[in-house]
Amino acid sequence: MSKEEMRRDFGLSTTTYVVIASMVGTGILVSPGYMMASLNNYTAIFGLWLLGGLLALCGALCVAELAAALPRAGGEYVYLREAYGPMPAFLCGWTSFFLGFSAPLAVAGYIAALYLLTPFGLVKETGHLVQITAAAIIVAITLPNLFGHRQSAWTQNLTTILKLGLFVALVVLAFLFGDGRLANFAGGQVIREVKVGTAATQLFYVMFAYSGWNAASYIAGEVKNPGKILPQSLLLGTGLVVALYLALNLVFAYAVPLGDVGFANAEQVPQLAVEKLFGARASSIFSVAVGLAFLATVSAFIITGPRVYYAMAKDRLFPSIAGHISEKGQVPVYAMIAQSVCAIAILFVTNFKNLYQYASVGLSIFAMLFIAAVYVLRWRRPDMERPFRLPGYPIVPAIFMSVILFMTVFAFIQWRKPSAYSLGSILIGIPVYYLWSFIRRRGKALPG
Repeated sequence: MSKEEMRRDFGLSTTTYVVIASMVGTGILVSPGYMMASLNNYTAIFGLWLLGGLLALCGALCVAELAAALPRAGGEYVYLREAYGPMPAFLCGWTSFFLGFSAPLAVAGYIAALYLLTPFGLVKETGHLVQITAAAIIVAITLPNLFGHRQSAWTQNLTTILKLGLFVALVVLAFLFGDGRLANFAGGQVIREVKVGTAATQLFYVMFAYSGWNAASYIAGEVKNPGKILPQSLLLGTGLVVALYLALNLVFAYAVPLGDVGFANAEQVPQLAVEKLFGARASSIFSVAVGLAFLATVSAFIITGPRVYYAMAKDRLFPSIAGHISEKGQVPVYAMIAQSVCAIAILFVTNFKNLYQYASVGLSIFAMLFIAAVYVLRWRRPDMERPFRLPGYPIVPAIFMSVILFMTVFAFIQWRKPSAYSLGSILIGIPVYYLWSFIRRRGKALPG
């Protein structure tokens, strides 16, 4: 093994926990409220969560084939490079650094801080206590991950178990002891009044909540027996999260009438649900528990994102320092530090109000591209060893791509500014790529 290659130390449990922790993030806390306020019909809401779950499983199946065939650090960056060449791959990595990982890491840290501080009355309209606490959380979770795989695995496993335990307990206790109403399921407007365009854009919130079904692919270069473990972890982690999300949405519907939710309080639906089910004191306890549980999401972003920049640096498409791994811990320390610093900067300069729309459109565009890589690589490299072959080919990737394309078209119609900004962020990467290539060639041509 080369000094600059990472060890294959991650097993099935840690790899699966990375998938679960990456998926169960801010989306399940804020998406249900936005959907309640916009759709005002629980049948439509459940239908979209089920459709999103099926799409996530389709995506996981596609990535399972790609990851098992190309078990290298970097995830979709690797697949785009192999299928389309360096420029699309660079754009993917460019987007990942800001849009795919640093910004969601900042949001996850912010949500964790917000839920931890709320019960103590420390959240105010002015001041930066939430941001400062979020920054401290990011630093605290980054540090153990810098020391190596054992510390990364321990941090990820523990925080993910905490998060899963919290949400599973909420589901069980809600229906055993909660003060909910089955009549809530029939409230709101009739299903035929739900507009197709509104449903299409609300599916973005669902898919943002499900994002992370490909997370194991980012650490593929560090997984033992990747041809077997990667497909298992992707499908197992995604399947468990789909079941959990459907159950949690049942809890929210059981607890909260649609008439009680508007855009002003959409982000507080989980806490509102706990308060209605068990009372205000339980809501405060739940808030602290959610804050602690979100350390798993922070940890997952810290583990997965830097593997993309590591892979790009090895291809000389990112500063070479990102490709350096620690001699003792065998992890990309500088890539980790760079991402965490970027996330902390975002905490203090960005308004998160439109982040979900902005991020969802850009990530969906790349999702279509790397799922299409299944077709491209089957055609261009038919003899490639594929330890896992996608069942249902070519239908499964076609279903995923068709629905995501349908959503994206409606996003550009109904979310014009966030969609345009998202596309613009991607396109800015094109001149950056050519400038970086020019600088790289000049540096190589210089003597010495």
